[in-house]
Amino acid sequence: MTTQPTRIQRRRTKGWRKPDNTVIVTRPSRFGNPFTLAMAYELGYAKTGDTETARQAVVGAFQDWLAGNRSMWQSEEGDMARQRILDGLPELRGRDLACTCPLPAPGEPDHCHAAILLERANRPAT
Repeated sequence: MTTQPTRIQRRRTKGWRKPDNTVIVTRPSRFGNPFTLAMAYELGYAKTGDTETARQAVVGAFQDWLAGNRSMWQSEEGDMARQRILDGLPELRGRDLACTCPLPAPGEPDHCHAAILLERANRPAT
């Protein structure tokens, strides 16, 4: 029996180690979300300090962008960055993903781009 890949909250505390079969997908990585909380505040998607609303906005922008919506990043550079992530999805299949975003409470939606990557990477083959 195989287990469903999950999202792990990456820690920066002394002694924390990336678990086996885990890929770190924080911003500096190949799979990082290019949309930032600061961008959400600056563009008026959330009031300064409202991190939950800002996180929802940037995860929504990431999801739309991966699906091909260019409204948030209209450039060839953005298109190439999106393609690089999409081309790398097979590397994430069956692996846990680690990001610094807080984990959701049980039953709550996961407002982290890693949740989007998990879903896309582990879709059934068509």
